Amino acid sequence: MKEFFVGLLVIVAALALAGLGILLFPFLLLLGLALRVLVVIALGLLLIWLVGKLVLMFIDALKGKEAKKG
Repeated sequence: MKEFFVGLLVIVAALALAGLGILLFPFLLLLGLALRVLVVIALGLLLIWLVGKLVLMFIDALKGKEAKKG
């Protein structure tokens, strides 16, 4: 009799978790979309920073060449 109740408890727990997963599916989709947007924004900011850093390095390199000529 104990095995029957343990099996029943496992089946009920599995159904409850599956139902919870179905209810959370739209939330997980929105969370994935939000995460994708945040990653794109972070990469965009990183690229803007890298372009600025590169431009400043080129400006410093050109100033160094001009100072050696003059």
